[in-house]
Amino acid sequence: MTRSWILCLVFCVLVVETAKPASQLQRSTVTEGMVKVVNTFCCPRRLRCCIPDKRVAIDKSVDEIEARMWLRLYNAELRKRAASAAEASWAHSTNMNPTTAAAAIRASSQLKKWKLKKRKEAKRFTPAAYSEDLRRQFWLISLDGTPEDSNDLRQMSKLKNDIETLYSTGKACRDENEDEVCHPLEPDLERIFATSRDYNELQWAWLGFRDAVGPAMREKFARLVELKNSGAQEHGFGNYWELFEAPFEIENLLDVANDLWSQIRPLYIQLHAYVRRRLASFYGEDKVSTTGPIPAHLLGNIWAKWWGNIYSLVAPYPDQPDMNVTSVLLEKGYDPLRMFKTAEEFFTSIGLRELPEVFWEKSMIVRPDDREVSCHPTSWDFHHQSDVRVKMCTEVNHEYLETVHHELGHIQYFLQYEDQPMLYRDGANPGFHEAVGDTIALSAMTPGHLRTVGLLEDWPDSHESEINFLLRQALDKIPALAMGLMIDTWQSRVFSGKITADEYNREWWKLRLEYQGLSPPVQRTEEDFDAGSKFHIVYGFAMMRYFVSYIIQFQFHESLCREAGYLQGPLHKCDIYGSSEAGDRLREMLRMGQSQPWPEAMRAMTGQSKMATSAILEYFQPLMKWLREQNKKESLGW
Repeated sequence: MTRSWILCLVFCVLVVETAKPASQLQRSTVTEGMVKVVNTFCCPRRLRCCIPDKRVAIDKSVDEIEARMWLRLYNAELRKRAASAAEASWAHSTNMNPTTAAAAIRASSQLKKWKLKKRKEAKRFTPAAYSEDLRRQFWLISLDGTPEDSNDLRQMSKLKNDIETLYSTGKACRDENEDEVCHPLEPDLERIFATSRDYNELQWAWLGFRDAVGPAMREKFARLVELKNSGAQEHGFGNYWELFEAPFEIENLLDVANDLWSQIRPLYIQLHAYVRRRLASFYGEDKVSTTGPIPAHLLGNIWAKWWGNIYSLVAPYPDQPDMNVTSVLLEKGYDPLRMFKTAEEFFTSIGLRELPEVFWEKSMIVRPDDREVSCHPTSWDFHHQSDVRVKMCTEVNHEYLETVHHELGHIQYFLQYEDQPMLYRDGANPGFHEAVGDTIALSAMTPGHLRTVGLLEDWPDSHESEINFLLRQALDKIPALAMGLMIDTWQSRVFSGKITADEYNREWWKLRLEYQGLSPPVQRTEEDFDAGSKFHIVYGFAMMRYFVSYIIQFQFHESLCREAGYLQGPLHKCDIYGSSEAGDRLREMLRMGQSQPWPEAMRAMTGQSKMATSAILEYFQPLMKWLREQNKKESLGW
């Protein structure tokens, strides 16, 4: 039976039949919207309930039944339109040229115009009088910052595409063997940051990329801020940051984040002091002060978000075996496809879904040689027939193996909530989406699990190896928390007007110093725009999604370990591989999507409804104790 016939039958029951006089009809039930639906779906099929509008007594109030039907149609249409826009965006991200750019801009604008039109339509409803489910769907529709002026919308779409293209095609160039060679961010510059220990080469790469992308996008970004603020204000928000933080459903989000950070910051201070001393020993105290900030280009990552790539310089016990499995992956002939298959097998071992055929057919998991692409790892939901994909330029190394698990966490979330209405097909809040794959990686990247899959053989069960492992984990997890909070503090102040366009860079570095204890390798000015070197600022993401993720993934891990029967032993040694009980608990939360406020999803996952630092602090407690001993004679802070 088709959906149209079902709609007809439902409304025939409500409207009853044409033979009844208007006075007999339920005035609280028959509305203008019902008549419209009946005449649209039923009249062409000659059903008896098809009647002229004038024969029905219309109740001018809009009731919940009509609202539910309107939302059903909205969700169905949104799915089709979002799928079309996603295809256009995918085509551009995997083949960046003027033609695909124009098509992506056009598709994005069409979707935004439709959403704006439907948002206006929705204003005639009264959600406060409806069920909690309907109220939530109408609230989600209200989270929109699309400018009502078509020229503003067109300009916003073009500016967004312009700065994204500048970022994705940015290169650092230098003379090599008497020829100018230009290196893209991925994989070339990322590989340099991961492997080079040449101070000057790292400084060249750091400056080269920023000089290539920042100044060219600065004015465009400032105008985009104006347009985003204007659009948000048209829809009742004070500025775009208020719209940005609304999906988290956390009142005073940054205050809450700062409170959580204050509990973790002592660990960061200890980690910072330890790493700073080791870098000073390697590069010399003329380049790295033992009492001040760390130069931002020396931490193994172009943004200094993750520090794991400098592990070899800071390893607590360098004579112990290295758990970095890059060499083993290469020796065993791993390629990107096999890395994805390995990660998929972890998810299926706990009873979650296999990746559909369309994933393997349409994903881009290696960088093509014949065209410009956006290499930043992202996962995509095309909203129909389990069409999910990953886009990334995978390298065969330890870091990318963890990234693959992260991206497949997004994919598994897409697959698990695909039966939800379109408005609910998202994470419980943005941080939940980021936490799923990382939660799996907390098991999959343990020495114990890497031994299980044959990627790690010689790993002694000793205090020294335990500290080595925990330091490697901390180098990536703890600095990422600091950077996430720093970036969104900057973004919130930019959108609120506390930071103006003529002080973007000065305030950027003030915050990097305050939160991260980092400094630029050379003097920076307002001619530069170093925020433009960060993917998430360019592409319009709130970094709070990662901050929240790095807190709750440890809560998730703790809960799944309990479900798997891991009741004793250090949290950092737990591996839930093969536990269907853990998979059942995770699946329950994933299937909820965004259908309920995140505390309910948190309760389904962990048994309690709040974010807390207890699990992450327990995980790193042995390392914290060790760092305090190592830093007894160090100057803490900067």
